[in-house]
Amino acid sequence: MYATHTRDKFYLLRLQIIIILSLCSFVGLQGQNLNYDNLWDYDEQNVHYGFLIGIHSSDYRIKYNDDFVSPRMDSLHSIAPGKHFGFKLGFVVDFYVFQYLSFRITPTVAFYEYDLTYRYVDGQDDLLEFKDATMLEIPLLFKYKSARRGNSNMYLIAGPNFQFEAAGRGDGVRTRQKLELKNFNTTLDIGMGFDVFYELFKFTPEIRYSFGFRNLLPNTSNDFDAALSKLTTHNVTAFITFEGGPTYLKRRKGKY
Repeated sequence: MYATHTRDKFYLLRLQIIIILSLCSFVGLQGQNLNYDNLWDYDEQNVHYGFLIGIHSSDYRIKYNDDFVSPRMDSLHSIAPGKHFGFKLGFVVDFYVFQYLSFRITPTVAFYEYDLTYRYVDGQDDLLEFKDATMLEIPLLFKYKSARRGNSNMYLIAGPNFQFEAAGRGDGVRTRQKLELKNFNTTLDIGMGFDVFYELFKFTPEIRYSFGFRNLLPNTSNDFDAALSKLTTHNVTAFITFEGGPTYLKRRKGKY
């Protein structure tokens, strides 16, 4: 069981590294086209609109309490969170602040899967507690950009993300009898990416880390959270974003 779980972690890490390197290589090839600047007036606009698609891996982060080492928990060896893949779909509204800084609101629908494996030492079978959830996320992000070189620039992005559970099988009677969690979460999102300017739109690959800092354990307790003092979420997402066209073409279209 432990070896399998470790192999899964290395597989996910390797996949994330491959995605990052592939996106960076793609952006590097695009940045070599410096004959002319696409969307030369893009940063003069006050507001940009677009949409995003993301693939993420997610898991729980747990902290044991003092009861975990008490005699009544002596049959419980450990609680192991598992990693799962999911995806996100959302819209982008980007507001100009100054030349190298913008403020972004990206309402997103995200599909998550989580699990906890309870391992015992007295011959009992491992017990898997599974939860999937559809979340409405509202990240409020500041994007700090480098100077543009030809048709690309690099950026850093960070801000809070407010998450509301819209639906999930984890809310059913079966889960309430086991592990019950709060349906509102708050995370800190930190990431980096590259803007690549094409003639009619801007394409952006991005890697973003999301660190949950709200304890999702409820005030009430049962056998499935009795050994835990804290449970938070963590996920890594690879996004691709498409944003707005050039204003000079919009003005030209309006004249004819």
